[in-house]
Amino acid sequence: MMLKINQAVKEYGMCRSRFYQDIADGLMVRPVRMGERARLVPADELRAIIRARIAEKPEAEIKALVQKLHAGRQSI
Repeated sequence: MMLKINQAVKEYGMCRSRFYQDIADGLMVRPVRMGERARLVPADELRAIIRARIAEKPEAEIKALVQKLHAGRQSI
């Protein structure tokens, strides 16, 4: 399932600017480009990051998780 940015921000539980800052910091997956304007976030990737935050994983582990999720997109 793919989430629109607004849906992903709501599920993430933080403001939109924090969502984009976390993307820039490597703490959130980059949205997938679907067409010229649409950007979607894979729900399973977002939930994996939320679970890591709930588990109080350090930022280094969350960054590694994000890199792993991005690498997984390449194998499809």
